[in-house]
Amino acid sequence: MTIAIVGIGLIGGSMALALKESGYAQTIIGVDKQVEHVVKALELKLVDKMALLDDAINQSDLIILAVPVDGLLSLLPYVLDRIDKQIVIDVGSTKRPIVEAVKNHPNRRRFVATHPMAGTEYSGPEAAVQGLFTGKYNVICDAADSDSDAVATVKELYEAIGMKITELDSVSHDVHTAYISHISHICSFALALTTLEKEKEANRIFELASSGFASTVRLAKSSPETWIPIFRQNRENILDVLDEYINNLLKFKGLMLSDSYEKFQSYLKEANDIQRILE
Repeated sequence: MTIAIVGIGLIGGSMALALKESGYAQTIIGVDKQVEHVVKALELKLVDKMALLDDAINQSDLIILAVPVDGLLSLLPYVLDRIDKQIVIDVGSTKRPIVEAVKNHPNRRRFVATHPMAGTEYSGPEAAVQGLFTGKYNVICDAADSDSDAVATVKELYEAIGMKITELDSVSHDVHTAYISHISHICSFALALTTLEKEKEANRIFELASSGFASTVRLAKSSPETWIPIFRQNRENILDVLDEYINNLLKFKGLMLSDSYEKFQSYLKEANDIQRILE
């Protein structure tokens, strides 16, 4: 199978590595509008060759769109306009706006909406990681709106790179990712800004930072060019989660102001139950 990957960054590059290692793709064609990404992808041997978008579409059996989600709103219809029987998938962190953008497209059924739940805080071709997807979940959204052969092929692809498969409707997907992914990034960005502001007064803060701090603010190193479109597209769900998060912070603050540490401890014990979900 010949696969084109549009956008050779963290996810696109890591998929290229995984597809090569699995042997699922015989040829991988890279497409990227950033010249430095083209050069680096070839240098790192992430892809077999680079091509212009239209040429890559014509030469491929399956096309993976791995660009920021705002870009998908125009890129996906463009690609669907130019396919015959090829399969098109996206790997974006939001789904409802993307499927809405092509719901009436004549080639809609050749598109399968997916979200591999894997990543790091790094970006660009250099961020590509071998084994990034192994053991992780991939979400297929609104599968009934895609051709059954397309869905079967996409499941086969993700299983070939070591992923587990689950299915959701696009609306539920966006609600769930607001809770488990998008809020984590916003909170990490906010903590980083808070600490950087305080660091102006006490420049030894970072000398004292432990692994707990590093793991909590790790996501603040993520690309704003990736995350602002996600925050924009999933705005309503994220605002809802933020309200709940802020309410909890205010509750904790109130308990400390009133010296209600026994009650505070009971809430922390409730929070410990997250271990049950993450085990």
